[in-house]
Amino acid sequence: MKKASIIISLAIYCLSLSDSYAGTKKKQPNLIVIMADDLGYADVGFNGCTDIPTPNIDRIANEGVKFTNGYTTYSVCSPSRAGFLTGRYQQRFGFERNPQYQPNDPNMGLSTEEITIAESLAQVGYQTSIIGKWHMGAHKETHHPLNRGFNEFYGHLGGGHRYFPEELTIKDSYKISGERDSYRTWIMRDHTPEKTTQYLTDEFSDEAVSFVERHAEEPFFLFLSYNAPHGPLQATEEYLQRFPNIKDTKRKTYAAMVSALDDGVGRLLNKLEELAIDDNTIIFFLSDNGGPETKNASDNGPLREGKSSHYEGGYRVPFAMRWKGQVTPMVYDYPVSSLDIFATISELAASPFDKEKPLDGVNLIPYVNGKRKTAPHQNIFLRKFDQQRYCVRDGDFKLLIHNNGQTKELYDLSKDIGEQNNLANQMPEKVKALEVILNKWTGQLIDPTFLGLIHTEAWKNKGKKSTTK
Repeated sequence: MKKASIIISLAIYCLSLSDSYAGTKKKQPNLIVIMADDLGYADVGFNGCTDIPTPNIDRIANEGVKFTNGYTTYSVCSPSRAGFLTGRYQQRFGFERNPQYQPNDPNMGLSTEEITIAESLAQVGYQTSIIGKWHMGAHKETHHPLNRGFNEFYGHLGGGHRYFPEELTIKDSYKISGERDSYRTWIMRDHTPEKTTQYLTDEFSDEAVSFVERHAEEPFFLFLSYNAPHGPLQATEEYLQRFPNIKDTKRKTYAAMVSALDDGVGRLLNKLEELAIDDNTIIFFLSDNGGPETKNASDNGPLREGKSSHYEGGYRVPFAMRWKGQVTPMVYDYPVSSLDIFATISELAASPFDKEKPLDGVNLIPYVNGKRKTAPHQNIFLRKFDQQRYCVRDGDFKLLIHNNGQTKELYDLSKDIGEQNNLANQMPEKVKALEVILNKWTGQLIDPTFLGLIHTEAWKNKGKKSTTK
Protein backbone atom coordinates (compact mmCIF):
# COMPACT_ATOMS: atom_id res chain seq x y z
CA MET A 1 0.00 0.00 0.00
CA LYS A 2 2.79 2.38 0.88
CA LYS A 3 4.62 1.95 -2.46
CA ALA A 4 1.37 2.24 -4.43
CA SER A 5 0.51 5.41 -2.55
CA ILE A 6 3.91 6.90 -3.37
CA ILE A 7 3.58 6.09 -7.09
CA ILE A 8 0.10 7.59 -7.26
CA SER A 9 1.27 10.66 -5.35
CA LEU A 10 4.18 11.10 -7.75
CA ALA A 11 1.93 10.99 -10.81
CA ILE A 12 -0.54 13.47 -9.35
CA TYR A 13 2.21 15.72 -8.07
CA CYS A 14 4.08 15.88 -11.38
CA LEU A 15 0.86 16.72 -13.26
CA SER A 16 0.02 19.47 -10.79
CA LEU A 17 3.32 21.31 -11.05
CA SER A 18 2.95 24.61 -12.86
CA ASP A 19 5.02 27.71 -12.27
CA SER A 20 7.89 26.09 -10.36
CA TYR A 21 11.56 25.52 -10.86
CA ALA A 22 10.88 21.86 -11.58
CA GLY A 23 8.46 22.81 -14.34
CA THR A 24 11.25 24.34 -16.42
CA LYS A 25 13.91 22.50 -18.35
CA LYS A 26 16.60 23.38 -15.84
CA LYS A 27 18.60 20.61 -14.25
CA GLN A 28 17.26 19.43 -10.91
CA PRO A 29 19.16 21.20 -8.13
CA ASN A 30 21.46 19.25 -5.88
CA LEU A 31 20.77 19.43 -2.16
CA ILE A 32 23.27 19.34 0.70
CA VAL A 33 22.10 19.53 4.29
CA ILE A 34 24.89 20.05 6.81
CA MET A 35 23.63 19.40 10.32
CA ALA A 36 25.74 20.00 13.42
CA ASP A 37 24.91 18.30 16.70
CA ASP A 38 24.37 20.37 19.87
CA LEU A 39 25.84 23.54 18.36
CA GLY A 40 25.08 26.73 20.28
CA TYR A 41 23.04 29.49 18.63
CA ALA A 42 25.83 32.03 19.19
CA ASP A 43 28.72 29.72 18.24
CA VAL A 44 28.94 30.70 14.58
CA GLY A 45 30.32 33.92 13.21
CA PHE A 46 27.12 34.85 11.41
CA ASN A 47 25.36 34.90 14.79
CA GLY A 48 28.06 36.99 16.43
CA CYS A 49 30.61 34.48 17.76
CA THR A 50 34.01 36.06 18.36
CA ASP A 51 36.14 33.37 20.03
CA ILE A 52 35.48 30.52 17.54
CA PRO A 53 36.11 31.54 13.92
CA THR A 54 33.72 29.77 11.51
CA PRO A 55 34.65 31.32 8.15
CA ASN A 56 33.38 28.44 6.05
CA ILE A 57 30.03 28.04 7.76
CA ASP A 58 29.73 31.82 7.51
CA ARG A 59 30.23 31.59 3.74
CA ILE A 60 26.91 29.80 3.48
CA ALA A 61 25.13 32.56 5.38
CA ASN A 62 27.04 35.48 3.83
CA GLU A 63 26.59 34.18 0.28
CA GLY A 64 23.01 33.14 0.91
CA VAL A 65 20.36 33.64 3.55
CA LYS A 66 20.90 34.07 7.26
CA PHE A 67 17.73 33.02 9.05
CA THR A 68 17.52 34.81 12.38
CA ASN A 69 14.42 32.86 13.43
CA GLY A 70 15.29 29.34 12.32
CA TYR A 71 13.72 26.48 14.29
CA THR A 72 13.98 22.74 14.48
CA THR A 73 10.98 20.61 15.43
CA TYR A 74 12.31 19.45 18.79
CA SER A 75 14.91 20.35 21.37
CA VAL A 76 16.77 17.00 21.47
CA CYS A 77 18.57 15.12 18.74
CA SER A 78 16.58 12.24 17.37
CA PRO A 79 13.03 13.65 17.26
CA SER A 80 14.41 16.81 15.66
CA ARG A 81 16.12 14.78 12.94
CA ALA A 82 12.98 12.71 12.38
CA GLY A 83 11.07 15.91 11.72
CA PHE A 84 13.63 17.09 9.17
CA LEU A 85 13.83 13.72 7.40
CA THR A 86 10.06 13.41 6.98
CA GLY A 87 9.12 17.07 6.60
CA ARG A 88 6.41 16.49 9.21
CA TYR A 89 6.11 17.20 12.89
CA GLN A 90 7.37 13.92 14.32
CA GLN A 91 4.69 13.91 17.03
CA ARG A 92 2.22 13.10 14.25
CA PHE A 93 3.72 9.60 14.03
CA GLY A 94 4.82 9.04 17.63
CA PHE A 95 8.54 9.86 17.37
CA GLU A 96 9.04 11.98 20.47
CA ARG A 97 11.97 10.42 22.30
CA ASN A 98 15.60 9.58 21.73
CA PRO A 99 15.31 5.87 20.88
CA GLN A 100 17.21 3.22 22.77
CA TYR A 101 19.97 1.47 20.83
CA GLN A 102 18.25 -1.87 20.25
CA PRO A 103 19.30 -3.63 17.00
CA ASN A 104 16.77 -6.42 17.63
CA ASP A 105 13.75 -4.13 17.98
CA PRO A 106 12.10 -3.26 14.63
CA ASN A 107 9.77 -0.78 16.32
CA MET A 108 12.50 1.28 17.99
CA GLY A 109 12.92 4.01 15.41
CA LEU A 110 11.43 5.90 12.47
CA SER A 111 8.08 4.54 11.33
CA THR A 112 8.12 2.79 7.97
CA GLU A 113 4.76 4.42 7.27
CA GLU A 114 6.54 7.76 6.79
CA ILE A 115 8.33 8.76 3.59
CA THR A 116 11.77 10.26 4.09
CA ILE A 117 13.29 13.04 2.01
CA ALA A 118 15.76 10.46 0.65
CA GLU A 119 12.98 8.08 -0.42
CA SER A 120 11.24 10.96 -2.13
CA LEU A 121 14.28 12.19 -4.05
CA ALA A 122 15.48 8.71 -5.00
CA GLN A 123 12.27 8.26 -6.99
CA VAL A 124 13.15 11.15 -9.30
CA GLY A 125 16.71 10.10 -10.01
CA TYR A 126 18.71 11.53 -7.12
CA GLN A 127 21.77 9.79 -5.70
CA THR A 128 21.35 9.98 -1.94
CA SER A 129 23.81 9.65 0.90
CA ILE A 130 23.95 10.14 4.64
CA ILE A 131 27.35 10.61 6.21
CA GLY A 132 27.73 10.64 10.00
CA LYS A 133 25.03 10.25 12.61
CA TRP A 134 21.84 8.29 11.90
CA HIS A 135 19.93 7.91 15.22
CA MET A 136 16.70 6.75 13.55
CA GLY A 137 16.89 3.18 14.85
CA ALA A 138 19.45 0.38 14.73
CA HIS A 139 17.42 -2.54 13.37
CA LYS A 140 19.19 -3.81 10.25
CA GLU A 141 16.17 -4.56 8.06
CA THR A 142 13.79 -1.88 9.28
CA HIS A 143 15.77 1.21 10.15
CA HIS A 144 19.10 1.10 8.35
CA PRO A 145 19.56 4.16 6.07
CA LEU A 146 19.78 1.92 2.99
CA ASN A 147 16.21 0.83 3.76
CA ARG A 148 15.00 4.42 4.15
CA GLY A 149 15.90 5.83 0.75
CA PHE A 150 19.64 6.38 0.99
CA ASN A 151 21.88 4.81 -1.66
CA GLU A 152 24.98 5.22 0.49
CA PHE A 153 25.70 5.30 4.20
CA TYR A 154 28.96 6.05 5.95
CA GLY A 155 28.54 6.61 9.65
CA HIS A 156 27.18 5.26 12.94
CA LEU A 157 23.68 4.15 13.83
CA GLY A 158 23.43 5.58 17.35
CA GLY A 159 23.05 9.00 18.91
CA GLY A 160 26.71 9.85 19.40
CA HIS A 161 30.22 8.54 18.92
CA ARG A 162 33.75 8.75 20.18
CA TYR A 163 36.11 10.61 17.87
CA PHE A 164 39.53 8.94 18.12
CA PRO A 165 39.98 5.80 15.98
CA GLU A 166 41.81 3.90 18.71
CA GLU A 167 38.72 4.13 20.90
CA LEU A 168 36.46 2.47 18.33
CA THR A 169 36.90 -1.10 19.52
CA ILE A 170 33.58 -2.79 18.68
CA LYS A 171 33.43 -4.11 15.13
CA ASP A 172 29.83 -5.29 14.80
CA SER A 173 27.19 -2.63 15.43
CA TYR A 174 24.43 -5.27 15.47
CA LYS A 175 25.88 -7.42 18.25
CA ILE A 176 25.55 -4.82 20.97
CA SER A 177 22.63 -3.38 22.87
CA GLY A 178 22.79 -0.05 24.61
CA GLU A 179 23.76 3.52 23.90
CA ARG A 180 27.14 3.47 25.63
CA ASP A 181 28.58 0.62 23.59
CA SER A 182 27.26 2.18 20.39
CA TYR A 183 29.69 5.07 20.91
CA ARG A 184 32.62 2.69 20.35
CA THR A 185 31.56 0.85 17.22
CA TRP A 186 33.49 0.83 13.97
CA ILE A 187 32.11 3.12 11.31
CA MET A 188 29.77 1.44 8.83
CA ARG A 189 30.03 1.75 5.06
CA ASP A 190 26.57 0.66 4.05
CA HIS A 191 26.39 -2.60 6.07
CA THR A 192 30.14 -3.25 6.28
CA PRO A 193 32.14 -2.11 9.33
CA GLU A 194 35.35 -0.21 8.54
CA LYS A 195 38.28 0.59 10.81
CA THR A 196 38.92 4.32 10.62
CA THR A 197 42.31 6.00 10.92
CA GLN A 198 41.47 9.69 11.37
CA TYR A 199 39.70 11.95 13.81
CA LEU A 200 36.05 11.19 13.12
CA THR A 201 34.96 14.66 11.99
CA ASP A 202 37.75 14.63 9.40
CA GLU A 203 36.65 11.17 8.22
CA PHE A 204 33.13 12.40 7.63
CA SER A 205 34.30 15.54 5.84
CA ASP A 206 36.56 13.54 3.51
CA GLU A 207 33.73 11.16 2.71
CA ALA A 208 31.45 14.10 1.86
CA VAL A 209 33.98 15.46 -0.61
CA SER A 210 34.33 11.99 -2.14
CA PHE A 211 30.56 11.63 -2.57
CA VAL A 212 30.30 14.95 -4.39
CA GLU A 213 33.20 14.04 -6.68
CA ARG A 214 31.61 10.70 -7.58
CA HIS A 215 28.16 12.12 -8.30
CA ALA A 216 28.88 15.55 -9.76
CA GLU A 217 27.24 14.67 -13.08
CA GLU A 218 23.87 13.62 -11.65
CA PRO A 219 21.42 15.16 -9.18
CA PHE A 220 22.32 14.27 -5.61
CA PHE A 221 21.19 14.72 -2.03
CA LEU A 222 23.84 14.65 0.67
CA PHE A 223 22.93 14.67 4.33
CA LEU A 224 26.21 15.52 6.06
CA SER A 225 25.10 14.61 9.54
CA TYR A 226 27.98 15.51 11.84
CA ASN A 227 27.92 14.22 15.41
CA ALA A 228 30.17 17.15 16.38
CA PRO A 229 30.21 19.01 18.69
CA HIS A 230 28.09 16.50 20.65
CA GLY A 231 29.96 14.86 23.52
CA PRO A 232 32.25 13.31 24.40
CA LEU A 233 34.37 16.43 24.14
CA GLN A 234 37.39 15.23 22.15
CA ALA A 235 39.68 17.11 19.79
CA THR A 236 43.11 16.61 18.25
CA GLU A 237 46.06 18.71 19.25
CA GLU A 238 46.05 20.32 15.81
CA TYR A 239 42.64 21.83 16.44
CA LEU A 240 43.26 22.60 20.11
CA GLN A 241 46.31 24.68 19.24
CA ARG A 242 44.13 27.10 17.32
CA PHE A 243 42.68 28.44 20.58
CA PRO A 244 45.53 29.47 22.91
CA ASN A 245 43.44 32.35 24.25
CA ILE A 246 40.57 30.17 25.49
CA LYS A 247 41.56 29.19 29.02
CA ASP A 248 38.49 27.16 29.98
CA THR A 249 39.38 23.58 29.04
CA LYS A 250 35.84 22.55 28.15
CA ARG A 251 35.22 25.60 25.98
CA LYS A 252 38.61 25.16 24.31
CA THR A 253 37.87 21.56 23.34
CA TYR A 254 34.41 22.50 22.15
CA ALA A 255 35.91 25.31 20.05
CA ALA A 256 38.38 22.87 18.51
CA MET A 257 35.56 20.49 17.61
CA VAL A 258 33.59 23.28 15.93
CA SER A 259 36.71 24.39 14.09
CA ALA A 260 37.22 20.87 12.71
CA LEU A 261 33.65 20.85 11.48
CA ASP A 262 34.13 24.25 9.87
CA ASP A 263 37.24 23.00 8.06
CA GLY A 264 35.18 20.17 6.62
CA VAL A 265 32.49 22.56 5.43
CA GLY A 266 35.20 24.57 3.71
CA ARG A 267 36.61 21.55 1.87
CA LEU A 268 33.12 20.65 0.69
CA LEU A 269 32.35 24.17 -0.54
CA ASN A 270 35.68 24.34 -2.34
CA LYS A 271 34.99 21.04 -4.08
CA LEU A 272 31.63 22.28 -5.32
CA GLU A 273 33.37 25.31 -6.84
CA GLU A 274 36.13 23.18 -8.34
CA LEU A 275 33.55 20.96 -10.03
CA ALA A 276 31.54 24.03 -11.16
CA ILE A 277 28.33 22.75 -9.60
CA ASP A 278 28.03 25.23 -6.73
CA ASP A 279 25.46 27.32 -8.60
CA ASN A 280 23.16 24.32 -8.95
CA THR A 281 23.50 23.15 -5.35
CA ILE A 282 21.25 24.27 -2.53
CA ILE A 283 23.04 24.11 0.83
CA PHE A 284 21.39 24.29 4.23
CA PHE A 285 23.35 24.56 7.46
CA LEU A 286 21.75 24.15 10.87
CA SER A 287 22.08 22.48 14.25
CA ASP A 288 19.70 19.71 15.30
CA ASN A 289 18.86 21.55 18.54
CA GLY A 290 20.24 24.21 20.85
CA GLY A 291 23.50 23.88 22.68
CA PRO A 292 23.56 22.20 26.13
CA GLU A 293 25.61 25.05 27.57
CA THR A 294 26.67 23.53 30.89
CA LYS A 295 27.43 20.17 29.32
CA ASN A 296 29.60 21.07 26.34
CA ALA A 297 30.38 24.77 26.97
CA SER A 298 28.31 25.90 24.00
CA ASP A 299 26.77 29.37 23.94
CA ASN A 300 23.19 30.17 22.99
CA GLY A 301 23.78 33.89 23.32
CA PRO A 302 20.64 35.88 24.15
CA LEU A 303 18.37 32.85 24.07
CA ARG A 304 16.99 31.37 27.28
CA GLU A 305 18.23 27.91 28.35
CA GLY A 306 19.37 25.30 25.82
CA LYS A 307 19.08 21.74 24.61
CA SER A 308 15.96 19.90 25.84
CA SER A 309 14.28 23.17 26.84
CA HIS A 310 10.99 24.54 25.57
CA TYR A 311 12.45 28.04 25.73
CA GLU A 312 14.09 29.50 22.62
CA GLY A 313 17.53 28.13 23.44
CA GLY A 314 16.22 24.61 23.01
CA TYR A 315 15.16 24.67 19.37
CA ARG A 316 16.02 28.02 17.81
CA VAL A 317 19.31 27.29 16.08
CA PRO A 318 21.97 28.62 13.70
CA PHE A 319 20.26 28.31 10.33
CA ALA A 320 21.46 29.38 6.86
CA MET A 321 20.86 28.53 3.21
CA ARG A 322 22.81 29.22 0.02
CA TRP A 323 21.80 28.82 -3.61
CA LYS A 324 24.20 30.79 -5.75
CA GLY A 325 22.66 32.67 -8.65
CA GLN A 326 19.14 31.89 -7.51
CA VAL A 327 18.92 33.49 -4.07
CA THR A 328 20.32 36.94 -3.33
CA PRO A 329 22.36 37.23 -0.10
CA MET A 330 20.16 38.57 2.66
CA VAL A 331 19.04 38.41 6.28
CA TYR A 332 15.60 36.87 6.68
CA ASP A 333 13.72 37.55 9.91
CA TYR A 334 10.45 35.65 9.54
CA PRO A 335 10.35 32.26 11.33
CA VAL A 336 11.37 29.24 9.26
CA SER A 337 11.63 25.58 10.15
CA SER A 338 13.77 22.55 9.39
CA LEU A 339 10.48 21.16 8.04
CA ASP A 340 10.87 23.53 5.10
CA ILE A 341 13.91 21.74 3.68
CA PHE A 342 11.92 18.72 2.45
CA ALA A 343 9.12 20.93 1.13
CA THR A 344 11.58 23.17 -0.72
CA ILE A 345 13.45 20.44 -2.56
CA SER A 346 10.32 18.39 -3.20
CA GLU A 347 8.72 21.22 -5.13
CA LEU A 348 11.89 22.11 -7.00
CA ALA A 349 12.70 18.52 -7.96
CA ALA A 350 9.10 17.34 -8.45
CA SER A 351 9.61 14.54 -5.96
CA PRO A 352 6.65 12.76 -4.32
CA PHE A 353 5.19 12.70 -0.86
CA ASP A 354 2.12 11.04 0.55
CA LYS A 355 -0.82 13.39 -0.05
CA GLU A 356 -2.66 11.76 2.82
CA LYS A 357 0.19 12.86 5.08
CA PRO A 358 0.95 16.37 3.84
CA LEU A 359 4.24 18.06 4.61
CA ASP A 360 4.27 20.64 7.39
CA GLY A 361 6.91 22.76 5.69
CA VAL A 362 6.82 25.13 2.71
CA ASN A 363 9.03 25.89 -0.26
CA LEU A 364 11.20 28.73 1.02
CA ILE A 365 12.48 29.99 -2.33
CA PRO A 366 9.52 32.27 -3.21
CA TYR A 367 9.70 33.78 0.27
CA VAL A 368 13.40 34.58 0.30
CA ASN A 369 13.22 35.80 -3.30
CA GLY A 370 10.48 38.24 -2.35
CA LYS A 371 7.73 36.77 -4.52
CA ARG A 372 5.74 36.04 -1.39
CA LYS A 373 5.73 38.85 1.14
CA THR A 374 3.99 37.05 3.99
CA ALA A 375 5.61 34.88 6.65
CA PRO A 376 6.20 31.25 5.64
CA HIS A 377 4.65 30.15 8.94
CA GLN A 378 2.13 31.85 11.15
CA ASN A 379 2.81 29.25 13.83
CA ILE A 380 5.77 27.25 15.13
CA PHE A 381 4.88 24.42 17.53
CA LEU A 382 6.59 22.28 20.16
CA ARG A 383 5.31 19.48 22.36
CA LYS A 384 7.41 17.55 24.88
CA PHE A 385 5.18 14.65 25.86
CA ASP A 386 7.21 13.21 28.73
CA GLN A 387 7.56 16.60 30.41
CA GLN A 388 4.06 17.76 29.38
CA ARG A 389 5.42 20.99 27.96
CA TYR A 390 3.69 22.80 25.10
CA CYS A 391 4.58 25.85 23.04
CA VAL A 392 3.20 27.79 20.13
CA ARG A 393 4.71 30.80 18.44
CA ASP A 394 2.09 32.93 16.71
CA GLY A 395 3.68 35.80 14.86
CA ASP A 396 5.92 37.45 17.44
CA PHE A 397 4.08 36.05 20.46
CA LYS A 398 4.96 32.77 22.11
CA LEU A 399 2.85 30.86 24.60
CA LEU A 400 4.38 28.19 26.86
CA ILE A 401 2.31 25.82 28.99
CA HIS A 402 3.88 23.50 31.54
CA ASN A 403 3.62 22.29 35.13
CA ASN A 404 0.58 20.15 34.22
CA GLY A 405 -1.09 23.11 32.59
CA GLN A 406 -0.90 25.27 35.69
CA THR A 407 1.87 27.55 34.43
CA LYS A 408 1.35 29.71 31.37
CA GLU A 409 3.91 32.12 30.02
CA LEU A 410 3.54 34.61 27.18
CA TYR A 411 6.41 36.47 25.56
CA ASP A 412 6.74 39.00 22.76
CA LEU A 413 9.84 37.70 21.00
CA SER A 414 10.21 40.84 18.91
CA LYS A 415 11.03 42.75 22.10
CA ASP A 416 12.10 39.98 24.46
CA ILE A 417 14.20 37.34 22.70
CA GLY A 418 15.47 36.14 26.08
CA GLU A 419 11.93 35.39 27.34
CA GLN A 420 12.28 37.35 30.57
CA ASN A 421 9.08 39.43 30.67
CA ASN A 422 6.06 37.15 31.13
CA LEU A 423 2.99 38.94 29.71
CA ALA A 424 0.43 36.23 30.53
CA ASN A 425 -1.28 38.16 33.32
CA GLN A 426 -1.32 41.36 31.28
CA MET A 427 -2.74 39.78 28.13
CA PRO A 428 -5.17 37.00 29.17
CA GLU A 429 -7.14 37.20 25.92
CA LYS A 430 -3.98 36.62 23.90
CA VAL A 431 -3.21 33.60 26.06
CA LYS A 432 -6.67 32.18 25.38
CA ALA A 433 -6.38 32.77 21.64
CA LEU A 434 -3.02 31.00 21.46
CA GLU A 435 -4.34 28.12 23.56
CA VAL A 436 -7.01 27.53 20.93
CA ILE A 437 -4.35 27.38 18.20
CA LEU A 438 -2.16 25.09 20.28
CA ASN A 439 -4.99 22.74 21.20
CA LYS A 440 -6.03 22.40 17.58
CA TRP A 441 -2.51 21.27 16.70
CA THR A 442 -2.06 18.89 19.63
CA GLY A 443 -5.37 17.28 18.69
CA GLN A 444 -3.65 16.03 15.53
CA LEU A 445 -0.83 14.27 17.40
CA ILE A 446 -0.41 10.81 18.86
CA ASP A 447 1.42 9.53 21.93
CA PRO A 448 5.01 8.25 21.57
CA THR A 449 5.17 4.79 20.01
CA PHE A 450 8.39 3.56 21.63
CA LEU A 451 10.29 3.90 24.89
CA GLY A 452 13.27 6.22 25.08
CA LEU A 453 16.59 6.46 26.86
CA ILE A 454 14.85 7.64 30.02
CA HIS A 455 13.25 4.22 30.27
CA THR A 456 16.47 2.19 30.36
CA GLU A 457 17.61 1.12 33.82
CA ALA A 458 21.28 1.59 33.01
CA TRP A 459 20.77 5.27 32.27
CA LYS A 460 18.39 5.78 35.17
CA ASN A 461 20.93 4.34 37.58
CA LYS A 462 23.54 6.73 36.28
CA GLY A 463 21.22 9.66 36.78
CA LYS A 464 20.88 10.19 33.04
CA LYS A 465 17.73 11.45 31.38
CA SER A 466 16.74 11.92 27.77
CA THR A 467 16.51 15.64 28.42
CA THR A 468 20.25 15.80 28.98
CA LYS A 469 21.41 13.18 26.51
